[in-house]
Amino acid sequence: MAKVQFILNGKPQTVDASPEMPLLWVVRDMLGLTGTKFGCGMALCGACTVHVNGSAVRSCITPVRGVEGKNVTTIEGLSLDGNHAVQRAWEEIDVPQCGYCQSGQIMQAASLLSKNTKPSDTDIDEAMRGNVCRCGTYSQIRQAVHRAAELQSAQGGKA
Repeated sequence: MAKVQFILNGKPQTVDASPEMPLLWVVRDMLGLTGTKFGCGMALCGACTVHVNGSAVRSCITPVRGVEGKNVTTIEGLSLDGNHAVQRAWEEIDVPQCGYCQSGQIMQAASLLSKNTKPSDTDIDEAMRGNVCRCGTYSQIRQAVHRAAELQSAQGGKA
């Protein structure tokens, strides 16, 4: 066991965990934030996507030692009130069906829009291809990413 320090959703955290423990289990089991989901455990489905220093990563394969001193954002930290442009677009377009993959989808989309404020369909498909939606809402996801880009632009580029 080792003490690992990082910032989670804007708040300093210190956890006493095996340095190899996946970040997913630290976030869910040790810190009680269950919005980030376990899907496959092999970084193939994207359900566990979080941001580390602003970039989308798969928390199921990211050892907690890898976030030492870094900023980690989960779906709970994307916005305080669910008012992030991507979250609003997801609701407007009515993307979720079962909803299980949606936090990972939203985090991946938010990461894309932080780097590319006007993505093409190809940009969206490329960025989102590692996130599996078992319900097959891919066309709604693409539509929602475009809508989120519009909302973000209307807010002066701020999510």
